[in-house]
Parts: sequence; C-alpha cells; structure tokens
Amino acid sequence: MAWDEWEQIKADVNSGQPVAMRLNHVPVEPSAGPSAVTGGLQSSKKAWTAAGEGVGSLRPTVGTALTKLEQGHTKVGAIAGCLSAAAAKEVYDSWKKYAEGVSERCGSLQHVLEQVGRDLLTTDDAVRGEMSKLNQKYADTEAVGGQAKDR
Repeated sequence: MAWDEWEQIKADVNSGQPVAMRLNHVPVEPSAGPSAVTGGLQSSKKAWTAAGEGVGSLRPTVGTALTKLEQGHTKVGAIAGCLSAAAAKEVYDSWKKYAEGVSERCGSLQHVLEQVGRDLLTTDDAVRGEMSKLNQKYADTEAVGGQAKDR
C-alpha cells in the first residue's frame, strides 16, 4: 500500500468518514449486485463435500465388482497347456489391476474435493496442481490388445 493511501485512510478515520481501502488493487464496489471480481461466483463447503462423497461412493461398487470378478474366475489359467485359460487369466489380472486403480483414484479424488471444500481459500492454482498430480499418477495406459504393430 502506498504511503499516501495510508495517510488518506487515517484522515478518513479521524474525520468519521467511511473508510474505503483497496486490497491487492481490487476496486472498491458498492455492495449491491455481484462483484466484478468474482462475477457472482459462489462456492460452498457443502457442494464440495457432496461431490467428494459422490466420487467416494463409487469405491464400494468397484469393490463389489472386483469380488464378483474374483469369484467368477477361480482357477482360471490353472489348466496347463490351455491357451484360452491362460488368456482369460491375463485379461482377468489386467482388469483386476485396472479396477483397483479406479477405486484408488476415486479415493484420491474424494480427498482433493473434500479438501477444497474445507479450505475454500485454496487458490485455483493449488487445485489445478492437485488435479494435475492425480492425472499424472493415474494416467491411463495405451491399449494392450487389438492394435496392429509394425503394419
């Protein structure tokens, strides 16, 4: 804050005038209508928490699907010399790993969403950074099967 602005604030206080001050060069606005800075954007902890809970609620469903997948594939691949059984085992292992990753990703995203709700003062850059970390950690891999190689 410039020295002359500080002097003006002190003079306004001493004269009984309402004190108007700009923070971070944000213009002072009358209280009627939405702010030119925020454009009327509002955020609530409840909305962020609900979003986090919604994403987190997917985890038990994925867990149930994994359990059913495991129950339906007991002894798959155990038959020696059977190529289709070996292929089924490979597909099962791949999807099991993928589903476990989806569940973990849901938990991580739930944590970030709820954290944003708790800390509504978190900057956009901080939220982008957290989401970028999730995108890097859980980046999808290239498709394994059905792709023509060297053709």
